[in-house]
Formats: sequence, C-alpha cells, structure tokens
Amino acid sequence: MTSATDPHTHPAVPPDGAPQALATGPAPPDRAPRWSLPALIAILALAAVLYGWNLSDGSLNSFYSAAVYSGTKSWEAWFFGSLDAGNFITVDKPPLALMIMGLSCRILGFGTWQMMLPQIAAALGTIWILHACVKRAFGHTAAALAALVLALTPITVAIDRDNNPDTVLVLLMVGGAALALRATRDDRLPALLGSAVCFGLAFNTKMLQGYIALPAVVAVYLYASRPGWRRKALNLASAAVALAVSSFWWATAVSLVPADDRPYIGGSADGSAWDLIMGYNGLGRVLGGEGNGGGGGGGGTFAGTAGLGRMFNDVLGGQISWLIPFAGIALVAGLALCGRAPRTDATRAALLLWGGWLVLHYLTFALAEGTMHPYYTTALAPGVAALCGGGGVLLWRALRDGGTRWSWALPAGLAVTGVWAVVLLRRATGWNTWLWPAVGVLTVLAVAGLCVLRSSRSGLRARLLGAALAAAVVAALAGPAAYAASPAFGSGGGMTGGTNPTAGPSAGGGTGGPGGGGPGSRTEAGRRGSSGGEFPGGGPQSGDGAPPQGGGTNGAPNGQGGQEGQGGQQGGSVGEFPGGAAGGAPGEAGAGAGAGSGMSGGMGGGGGADGAGSALAAYLKKHQDGATWLIAVSGSQSAGQLILSTGEPVISMFGFTGSDNAMTLARLEELVRNGELHYIQLGGGGGPGGGNNSLLAEITAWVQKHGTAVKESAYSATSSSSSSGADASSGAQSGQSGRSTVYRLDPSDAG
Repeated sequence: MTSATDPHTHPAVPPDGAPQALATGPAPPDRAPRWSLPALIAILALAAVLYGWNLSDGSLNSFYSAAVYSGTKSWEAWFFGSLDAGNFITVDKPPLALMIMGLSCRILGFGTWQMMLPQIAAALGTIWILHACVKRAFGHTAAALAALVLALTPITVAIDRDNNPDTVLVLLMVGGAALALRATRDDRLPALLGSAVCFGLAFNTKMLQGYIALPAVVAVYLYASRPGWRRKALNLASAAVALAVSSFWWATAVSLVPADDRPYIGGSADGSAWDLIMGYNGLGRVLGGEGNGGGGGGGGTFAGTAGLGRMFNDVLGGQISWLIPFAGIALVAGLALCGRAPRTDATRAALLLWGGWLVLHYLTFALAEGTMHPYYTTALAPGVAALCGGGGVLLWRALRDGGTRWSWALPAGLAVTGVWAVVLLRRATGWNTWLWPAVGVLTVLAVAGLCVLRSSRSGLRARLLGAALAAAVVAALAGPAAYAASPAFGSGGGMTGGTNPTAGPSAGGGTGGPGGGGPGSRTEAGRRGSSGGEFPGGGPQSGDGAPPQGGGTNGAPNGQGGQEGQGGQQGGSVGEFPGGAAGGAPGEAGAGAGAGSGMSGGMGGGGGADGAGSALAAYLKKHQDGATWLIAVSGSQSAGQLILSTGEPVISMFGFTGSDNAMTLARLEELVRNGELHYIQLGGGGGPGGGNNSLLAEITAWVQKHGTAVKESAYSATSSSSSSGADASSGAQSGQSGRSTVYRLDPSDAG
C-alpha cells in the first residue's frame, strides 16, 4: 500500500471483517484515500498554530536561552553547552538541542522565533513520522487519529512552545521507534542502525531518558523479525556499536579536553560528563539524590508523590492522562484481536512496540523518586497516540463486524474515557464550566449509539453508526483540545513560561505544581529558585531544591518576586526575555531596561523592574574594566537572566541546583588575580547544596575581607540615604540572611 507521503510498498492493512487474519506480506500498490494527505496537512497546520501562535507572549526558559545566546558568541560554548560565553559552567544537559537552536540563531540572529523555529519544526516532524509509522501498520484512518491525538496532547503543546530539549528528544525517539519497526518488518539492517543512531542522539539530548523505550524496541525486533537467531544477534551487535558511538561521542570528546581547559559540566559532582550521565541525569532521576532531592521521599518535587497513580493526580492528570485508559484497553484488546497471526505480523509488532513504549515510560515517570517535571510526560504522548489510533481502528472493526467478545471493547473504552474527562474537567473549578456537561452528554449519546447500532454495515443505520463514532471521538478529544488551546490563546491558567510549562487551568489548589498534589511550591519558582535565585536578591538553592532560607512564598528573598505562575516563575516579563528584550539580542535597546522580577529587590531591597536592578546592571557593564565575566552569582537561573539582560558572560558559582562544585576559593582568587572577574554577589539566602556550607562560608569570608561592597548610591540616583546606609552595613550580613550584596575586587585584592 502506498500514498503520496509514503511511496514505498508496505504490508497491507487487514481487510475489513477479518481482524484476526492480519496480512504480513506486501500487497499490490494501492492509491491512498483522497482525504489522507489533506487530513495530515490540516493536522500539521493545526499543530503549527498551537505551537507557534502568540509565541512572543510566552516566556522561554532563561536557563537554556542564555546557553543558546552564549553559543552564538563562542563556538566553544556552543560545543560544550556552556551557560556563559566565558565557558565557566555548562547547563545540566548534553548540548544537542542547544546546538540546533544555536545554529538557527547564528544564521538568523538571536531571538524568540529564531530559537523556536527548529523546535516547532521538530514537533511537526514528530507528528509526520508517527503518522507514517502508524499508517504502515494500521492504515490511513488510524494514522490520522494518532497524529491528531499527538497534536492535541496538552503537555506536548506546552513543551513544544518552549525551548526545553524535550521536543527534540521526542522527535529522535519516535524516529528511532519508526525505523525499528521498519527494520523488523522489512529485514533492513540500515533501518536498524538508523534506529540505534536516533536513540543515541536522544541520549545526547537528555541522557538516560532517551533510552527508556529501548527495551521495547529490542524485544520487538527479537520476537517479530524474520532472520534467524544468529543473524539477529549480529544485527543487534552492529546496532549496539552504532548506539554506543552516537551516545558517547560528546562525553568522550569532553573527557579528552583537560579539566583546566573546559568548563565545569553542570549537574555533575566532579565536573565530568560521565558523572552527569550516571548521577544527576542517570539513576538520580529515578532513585533521588545526586542533586535530584532525597531518595525515598516520594519524589514529589513538581509532579506529585511517586506512585502508580501519579499520572492521574491533580498535577499531571490534565496534562497527559486523558486517553491513557483508552490506550490501555486498545492495547489489550488489539493484541487479543491479532489472534493467531504469524509471529512476524506487522500489526502485532506495532502494538507491542507502542504498548511497551507506553508501559516503560509510565512506570519510569510514575515511580521516579528524583526530579520529575510535568513536561517530562510529553514522552508518553506518542505511545498513547499510536495506540489510540491503531488500536482504536482495530476495536472499531471488531464492533462493526461483530462475532467476537471484543466487539464491546470500543464502547467500553470510550465510556471510560468520557467519565475520566468529566472528572478532569470538574477538577478545573470555574474554568469552562459548560464543557464537562457537554462532554458527558455527548459521550452517553455516542456510546448508546454504538451499542444499539453495532454491526450495521449499510444504509441509514451504518451512517448513524459512523455519526455515533464521530461524536465519541469529539467527546474524547474535547477536553484535551481545550487544555491544548490555552497556551496559544490564553484561555487557561497553565504555566506557559520557561522552567515548568503546563497547559490548561490549575486544578485544585494544592502544591507541587499546577493543581497541587506534591509537597513543593505551587510553581517551579518555589523549587528551582527562579525567583529566589534571581539577581540581585537570590542565593543558591539547597540540595533538595528548597527555597532559600528567609525566602518568600515564591522563593524570592524577603518575600519579593514575581507573580506566581507567570512572570514570577521565570523572572522575566511575560512574553519577553528577562530585561525586556522581547526576543531581541541581549544588550540591545530595551534589553537593559530592566530584568523583570529577576532584577527587582535590588541591593537593600530597592528597585523594581526599571529600578535599582537595571541601574546596577548598567553600572556593572560600565565598570567591567575588561573582565571576562560581568559578575559571579550563586545560581544558573539568575546568571542566565543576567546574561540575557546584559549580553555579557556571568558566572554561576554553584550551578542550577546549587549542588555543583564549580567555584572554589582557589579558582575565585585566580580569576580575580588575573583580572577576569571584578564583581561577586553574596547572600540572598541558602548556600551550595549537598551540605557544603563550609565552601560558602570560606568564599564569603574571603570576599568580605578583600572586597569592597558596592553601595546602592553608586548606581541608583533614586536611592535614599537610608538605603545607602543599609548597603554600607549589609556586608556583615551578606551570605547569612536573605540579603545580598555585590562586592568589587581588583587584582591587587587577591594578593
């Protein structure tokens, strides 16, 4: 069977009425339905609108934005994934996604759209690949449904509007799965090697998360491919070599560079990429610890308490769980309907692969004790979508043809889906209150129609049966579609910005993310310190990500900070880079006018978005005096915001979580002695994570002894004598409270 978008012959979809006798051999070429390509184009257009509409009004993650910007200024920073162009420290992920965005910004100029174009292209590519993959196993209708479900998954829409690396990760994993199915079906070694390379590149996007689906891929190839066991073993050995090379080339290259000549690898305990792989981005994500919070404590940082029901809690339920029950029913019933099909049956192989994808991701995310953000669950969406499309079509054939006990699976699955949709919509108190009754009524009517009219093959009853099915699909997708539309059209209260994007309204009123259910702060700001760690009021975070001591409810020192869920989450004005850059290059006109809430709460607690914070930034640039770095601050989030608002490299001394050992007293003395750094921020509460408060005390004592505190009167014309007096006396308190102070040090001060 071929189509305009898939011109290669592939196994035929089983004929109507014979779901148990699934064909496995090639069929004569057949023309695609006339609606197939227009439907795919329409779905891609819908997705493009959801991912790109009103994009300038949604803030990005300043942590990654700063790294992309730094990569446009330094090829070394581009290769290592450095947060700053001076290459002091990297982000806490491998740099593949940043490399792609960085190349786009090098070619087109740095800005929101230039950064997001490859992200949107990757998201659309994922839909196209999934459509082609599902079409080969289940047909055009199943492919269209799968593509639509993926496009309308709320958390997928939210993350595809952001510059986090998950969009590229999902593209590579779906590409790897599609190539693995082709290798299984067509016995092509190049396809299997291509699958291994895709998963290896996924590893270089988010490390071990890129491997979650690999066990399912290997199992399906071993079970369903045609070659003998000896040839399978040789093929898999070749694929393992390709996987290893594509996975570890970056870490190997980094390790070959002497430690003194490369930046500190953010998130690691010893500055090496290998430690990052095994620790913070490895087992630490699952077991806790390694900068991911303590193991055994439930792992409820942003996504609720760990457990098998986590995907359905108040935090994650509205983001990913809408169609998980139906996908599970479709998987079980679909495998049963395959009956005694040959071992090499392509349809059953596809069900096993996407079912394995769903189960492996579900268990990993549900039981993870370490850091767990809602947007991680976007990796579940392809498995859910493929099972809903492919499995749903199999259940439809069973219902229409009758003669099997599984003919009731489709109405049952749609009924469960409708009930769960009503539950989720009722959680969103006061949001589109008409929607849940409409979904409930439409589900009841549609399911009743399917039950009454089942087995109708012609005439009016058949058309009514088709209408009932269409109504059931609309009812199943209405809830997630409403959530998915909220980031683009502002129709919900989801957190669309930067560090923890979600879609739809906040459900409930608990903690741990939108809608509650976890032990952390309601927004990511409270956990990651994107308010609490902001310049110039924030210090590094503790090892478990808790707000600095003395911080306010949003993690901001002295109770200051942005509004929960929007600007205060990232520290930038909504829709703009920190500093009002609005997607323009840092340091240009308007970029230094302020740094959003990240620049509020300046020295002595003064200044708003256009007050002492922006004045201090201008002062630091004026008096940089040839130093490589503008200033050294405690954490990466605040450093990133400063990089974007000033266009200058900024040192993050303790990394993203505050647990990095990037800065030592000897290193600090060397930088000051060489004239590479003149300004250091102390205070803001907290200290380096991992209990290494002795390092903070050591650095604080040395800076206070040898440096000179910068008074607010030196840079702010509006400062009062009282605030100046407060600055003059704040040196003794910095590093010990929520207060922060900037110090100036010259080479002579280092001795």
